[in-house]
Amino acid sequence: MYFCTMKRNKTVPHPINLNLQRIKDDGIVVLDDVHGLPTGDEPFVSPDYVICIGHKGHIDLMYDVFPDYSERYTVGVIFPNHSVRKTMKTDDYLATLIVLDASVLNDPMVQIINHMRYHYEPHPNVKLDKHEYNEIMHVVELMRETVRLNLPDRRALMSRQVEFLLRLLGTYRKNRLNEESPDKRVSIQFHSNLKKHVHQHHDVEFYASLACLTPKYFSTVIKQETGHNAGYWIRRHIIAEAKMLLHVRHDLPIQAIADMLGFEEQTAFSRYFKRETGLSPTKFRG
Repeated sequence: MYFCTMKRNKTVPHPINLNLQRIKDDGIVVLDDVHGLPTGDEPFVSPDYVICIGHKGHIDLMYDVFPDYSERYTVGVIFPNHSVRKTMKTDDYLATLIVLDASVLNDPMVQIINHMRYHYEPHPNVKLDKHEYNEIMHVVELMRETVRLNLPDRRALMSRQVEFLLRLLGTYRKNRLNEESPDKRVSIQFHSNLKKHVHQHHDVEFYASLACLTPKYFSTVIKQETGHNAGYWIRRHIIAEAKMLLHVRHDLPIQAIADMLGFEEQTAFSRYFKRETGLSPTKFRG
């Protein structure tokens, strides 16, 4: 069964659903004109590796239990068997996907993707500047040209193009996030602590104390490692979970959702939600 998206008042099958056999046969496929997830509002769990390049618009996601997003100039590397759920999407969202069948990993040139697991599984997306985005898209255009010309050893050539794209992206990510070795990354433990405590604790001071750092230095380190400060990630986690609950738990009154998310009063939750999203919880729920 195909899952579909709406485009210009027409029901259009998602590019992934239209190309399942091609992905299996070719191993690496570039899919343009992507407007959302293949499963619509339902969780999407891919058996393949997916590189998502955002061109315009914005989509808010839950990546497993963590909030994430895709928008213009973002590139995300999604590993197989992770759950991705849409919580909000603008009508103009547009992306290109590069889908790699798991069999491609037999090619030594693409083994780099497994070396990137630590970096991308906890933080799939990186925001690029215009120049970096254009360089990435130049590689994508080379991949499209390889398909159009049906060159000999096309699959091997595309494997090498993907390898170059990932090395290029890794350089941009390292420069932007100042990534360090796993045992030094404060943000890994921070996201783990958020998962455990965010329903009870919304303040940076609490998470800084768990890391034995001052709040100011803690937030600075989180920004160096992830591109955003600690307060940003706390807010995004709360709002993403709030959107998910408002969207799927229509049996719960807003007061119950406020209680679940650690707000003493519904009015405080409503003010917080409207400040972050521009909508009241009631209007968001529709």
